Amino acid sequence: MNTTAHHDERIAKMTFASIYPHYVTKVEKKARTTDELHQVIEWLTGYTKKKQHELIEQKVTFEKFFQQAKLNPNAHLITGVICGYRIEEIENPLTQQVRYLDKLVDELAKGRKMEKILRVA
Repeated sequence: MNTTAHHDERIAKMTFASIYPHYVTKVEKKARTTDELHQVIEWLTGYTKKKQHELIEQKVTFEKFFQQAKLNPNAHLITGVICGYRIEEIENPLTQQVRYLDKLVDELAKGRKMEKILRVA
């Protein structure tokens, strides 16, 4: 399933701060912690917990969020379907990166073991 230019643009303009509370709610509902959420975000982006909070305060867009990130070299191992899209088939790099993050949060909320989420061999 390909994304549209409008869809990709909309994702690029969304702020990390607007989505972050939804991530927190999702993982806490399933008895996971915000520390685990921060660990997952740091694994994917390289952002420490402190940096994540700075980016939330600055209300950076996902575009800027991922431009500044040091994407984990194993991020390509994140596969599957999220929000109706097969992650490995998404052509727009930014949209794919946002869906990587969505997928990791989803796996955390579903109770997957941390070493599996972080693609530890």
